[in-house]
Amino acid sequence: MEACATAHHWGRALIELGHEVRLIPPAHVKRYVRRNKNDPVDAAAICEAMGRPGERFVPVRSIDNQAELMRHRARELLAGQRTSLLNALRGHMAEVSAVAPQGAQHAYGLKRLAADGFDDNGEIVVPDCVRAALRPLVGQIDALDEAIAAIDQELAASVKADETARRLMTIPGVGPVTASAIVATIQDASAFAGGREFAAYLGLTPRQSSTGGKERLGRITKMGDRYLRKLLVHRFHKTDRLRGIHLVCGGL
Repeated sequence: MEACATAHHWGRALIELGHEVRLIPPAHVKRYVRRNKNDPVDAAAICEAMGRPGERFVPVRSIDNQAELMRHRARELLAGQRTSLLNALRGHMAEVSAVAPQGAQHAYGLKRLAADGFDDNGEIVVPDCVRAALRPLVGQIDALDEAIAAIDQELAASVKADETARRLMTIPGVGPVTASAIVATIQDASAFAGGREFAAYLGLTPRQSSTGGKERLGRITKMGDRYLRKLLVHRFHKTDRLRGIHLVCGGL
């Protein structure tokens, strides 16, 4: 089957019935689809892709592993909503001359200001009517902070029980969230020959358009797991990024 939506659920169901399940990445199947797309053509393409030498398959995930990944996706969604609300609050507060630079650390000062209306000198800066209008935004930001903090506690608890995650956390810049995401995403680290192949999997290698012996390298491909790549890119400085990927692969 293609490793698309619900594929892991049906894979587990078929394994319980005694079948051998092989999930193929959709990008590997697409190249064998002839002209129009329909179920018979897709089935023929899957059979063709499965028989190719060197084909790589996606391991069927357990329900616990999927739940861990869902926890990360839920956290990412909540963090995005919090950023959107903080930006909206910053824009509204600027209308009453309460200006703050970009960044959550500055916006949270505005949130406190919008909640009580007083500045550091004890003077009223935000009128009551503005505070009443922005109170729903402040309440949602507080609720999102609590939800994200609860997920962070769950991730920290799961990391403590996993030896591989604890080993990854010994790498400078890798915390519980990053370690948990790597362990949940990469089930079998032996599939990678080394840190460079892991970096290629994450899409951190340059895109090639070479022919006739002429090397043409472009920007990074940005293929692979966007969430995992973002966590690693944000954790490591540009000059230490490849070294950090090597350390992560070694920790796995």
